[in-house]
Amino acid sequence: MTQTFSGWRLTGLLSILLALMALAILITGGMSTDAIRMVIRATARTSLVLFLLTFIAAPAAGFWPGGSMRWLLRNRRYVGVSFAASHGIHALAIIAFAVQDPVLFGEMTSTGTLISGGSAYLFIILMAATSFDRAVAWLGARNWRILHWCGAWYIALSFIVTNAKRTPDMPFYWLPVALVLAAILLRLAGWWRRRRAMARVSAPA
Repeated sequence: MTQTFSGWRLTGLLSILLALMALAILITGGMSTDAIRMVIRATARTSLVLFLLTFIAAPAAGFWPGGSMRWLLRNRRYVGVSFAASHGIHALAIIAFAVQDPVLFGEMTSTGTLISGGSAYLFIILMAATSFDRAVAWLGARNWRILHWCGAWYIALSFIVTNAKRTPDMPFYWLPVALVLAAILLRLAGWWRRRRAMARVSAPA
């Protein structure tokens, strides 16, 4: 069972489920603009969950070294690519919204949103493209770490900004903001834990 839900099989399964979810919403909603916007909201939430699982995998495994956290750490790459798949569907839904109702899309979108969102997508594409062993070898371990570190933090901050700006009208969006902030605190705590452990190891006897 664990092998079935691991590795690239996990990525394939999650991607299929995400595509089926989006298709079901569109069919149920009659392919309307409201249905497309519902897909946008749904995939924004699945993307957030998948991203946070990837973002906290290492520190969570350090603090809670149980079976589920070890599984998450082993499959961090595949959950991350699943996040890219979710946000790919999210992007297709945004494009469909812009094509189907360009007036409403223009009213709800600003230049700043397009720039910040486009930058996040650039990181997502680069990170997904370098999630394969050959790409890592070609890029180099140090460059790979820099890219994925910068990308992860930029995307985390993007989730905070994107959700926080909706809170005045919809207080529900404080929940995703709080989840991302909690994930950031966990990641910082993991960094501090590793730093202290390294200091103890390097300290003179």
